[in-house]
Amino acid sequence: MQPPVNGRVLVVDDDPTVAEVVSGYLHRAGYAVDRAETGPGALERAAAHWPDLVVLDLMLPELDGLEVCRRLREKGPVPVIMLTALGDEGDRVLGLEVGADDYVTKPFSPRELVLRVESVLRRSRSAEDVPRPTPPLRAAGLTVDPRARQATRNGAELSLTVREFDLLAHLLRHPARAFSREELMREVWGWDFGDLSTVTVHVRRLRAKVEDDPAHPRLIQTVWGVGYRLDPDATVQEG
Repeated sequence: MQPPVNGRVLVVDDDPTVAEVVSGYLHRAGYAVDRAETGPGALERAAAHWPDLVVLDLMLPELDGLEVCRRLREKGPVPVIMLTALGDEGDRVLGLEVGADDYVTKPFSPRELVLRVESVLRRSRSAEDVPRPTPPLRAAGLTVDPRARQATRNGAELSLTVREFDLLAHLLRHPARAFSREELMREVWGWDFGDLSTVTVHVRRLRAKVEDDPAHPRLIQTVWGVGYRLDPDATVQEG
């Protein structure tokens, strides 16, 4: 049998049935799969064989998924898809805030999860393959360097998750153009389907980091009945 060639995925879930089903689908899709049942176990497995992507359950014994995600981010960049049995938006926001690239709510289709893995890895790898030279994107006091994966606001560096960075870069590449949430999901996330609240959550979190007053945004504006656009002529306060 041909060895898996699509990458290495670490599956972290304390439910052995979920872990076994997810691992089986990923393996059949061509991925090498490592498994862990606890937070500390996940960190040990990642240290032994650094994964290309982590499928990470939010509710884990000993160390929860949010803390595992934080500690993985401290060690190096790795895409993370968070699994949660909780439908509350607050849990999704927390997962996205600590750096998760996507979330999937249980119960879920294993086939859909495999598609999400493929999508997140495709976006992650394409970000690594940005051609040289790539001029920085600038508008309204914001500067985004796609190659360095660095963003600043009035010269101060912004701490953005992978998806927040991709979303801001996309809006800066198309200033003053209005995008629907469906278009942003397709063009930034690479999905033709999915929960559109993912886009809404990311826009809100991005506004919290780039706007003077996120409750009354001037940079990333809501276009009623359409979606969102970035105003290249908006001004931001210094500091």
